[in-house]
Amino acid sequence: MSTPSTPSTPPTESGPEATTDHEPSGLDRYFRITERGSTMTREVRGGVVTFFTMAYIVVLNPLIIGTVKDGTGEFLGGGSAPNLPVVAACTALVAGLVTILMGAFANYPLALATGLGLNAFVAFSIAAQPKVTWADAMGLVVLEGLIILVLVLTGFRKAVFHAIPAQLKTAITIGIGLFLTLIALVDAGFVRKAPATPLELGVGGNLAGWPILVFCLGLITMVVLLVRKVKGAILYGILGATVLAIIIEAIADIGGQADATGKVVNPNGWGLNVPKLPDEVVATPHFDLLGDFSLLGSFSSLGTVAALLTIFTLLLADFFDTMGTMVAVGAEGDLLDEDGNPPNSQRILIVDSVAAAAGGAASVSSNTSYIESASGVGDGARTGLASIVTGVLFLLATFLAPLVDVVPYEAATPALVIVGFLMMQQAKDIDWDDIEISLPAFLTIVLMPFSYSITAGIGAGFIAFVIVKIVRGKVGQIHPLMWLIAAMFVVYFAIDPISQALGAK
Repeated sequence: MSTPSTPSTPPTESGPEATTDHEPSGLDRYFRITERGSTMTREVRGGVVTFFTMAYIVVLNPLIIGTVKDGTGEFLGGGSAPNLPVVAACTALVAGLVTILMGAFANYPLALATGLGLNAFVAFSIAAQPKVTWADAMGLVVLEGLIILVLVLTGFRKAVFHAIPAQLKTAITIGIGLFLTLIALVDAGFVRKAPATPLELGVGGNLAGWPILVFCLGLITMVVLLVRKVKGAILYGILGATVLAIIIEAIADIGGQADATGKVVNPNGWGLNVPKLPDEVVATPHFDLLGDFSLLGSFSSLGTVAALLTIFTLLLADFFDTMGTMVAVGAEGDLLDEDGNPPNSQRILIVDSVAAAAGGAASVSSNTSYIESASGVGDGARTGLASIVTGVLFLLATFLAPLVDVVPYEAATPALVIVGFLMMQQAKDIDWDDIEISLPAFLTIVLMPFSYSITAGIGAGFIAFVIVKIVRGKVGQIHPLMWLIAAMFVVYFAIDPISQALGAK
């Protein structure tokens, strides 16, 4: 589907027209900038903030899918050696195109890129299996995206979304906020895996190293600016921390945490990017991975049963992650209606489904909506114009990949902690005295960070909601689709024993 043909015909959504002292421009009318209480400056700034908080995917995705051999012993794109620059360029290209589509078609401040977790599943659970090629694995991603698109166009995905109780949607938002905070703290090295406990503070229970100082100072700066109500607090914090990181690295020559094999040799080093000014600013991108997929190849390499179960697993994860993300972003920007639904939800879901298939077609794994978009919304973004800004920056990143490498985890992740705090504030909207909603909400919230999975949290909450209603004798209050969703999640959680029972390998 294409965008409207004229700027004067904005994407359909409800809401009163705002009155202004001056006639709004065509761009303003199309994106409803004034109506949503925003300005061009805030939209551009929010789009830049979102880009900086999720630009790490251009570096991280190649390290996940570009360094794993498939079942035939080859790396992504073919050959016996990784081709990370090509993976990075294609990652940025698809992210840019689908994010621009989200902004122009759905008019929503939501950015998309290769989904973390999904890419690891594709790499380690699909492509690495015997006889499976990377083209086979990406073909499954394309199939999953096309199936979700059909479910959206038939209205099924939207109907499911509307069947979810509003307070359970709020719980999803809060859980994602905590999940995002945990990701930020781990990525920054503020908390880490420990020998005796799942996590510990810093290294050996102590905060040490210049990178941790950069993270702490970046977080403190954002807190101060936020409390002082400085516009652009998150962006200024990221930029300031990045500049500080570059200066510290130039003086102290700290280096990264891991060596070329991925082994941690310097625990007090930079987590991902070493913040150095690059030798070259512009590099010519190559997109050799585009179209390198086999739509049905996995059915012969994996077997029909295993292929179908794999598609189901991908589909279920993609299906609900986006629902939670778009609600969380909408809640942060006060864009939801009284039922907790964002404007143009059908269009949002269409773009997200197309993005899933596009990621597979470009061999960079399924693209999905990013919760990091909330950082841009937290800095003022309210419309799709911010997404277009983010998308354009991703396209530029295909040429300016060396500059993207400059921003380290420790400079970007403080923004995610701030966003987690903002999302946590919605806990007051849940009726904690009503066990019928508070118990499912609690499981939804805590299992997202504790299981490191948005889908696991949502699934546990939905199953608990149905069980509690049954025990209370209120079966009639369970929406028919909630029965179906809960049953699907039971299958999702039991996918491994089901596969073994059916003889899938």
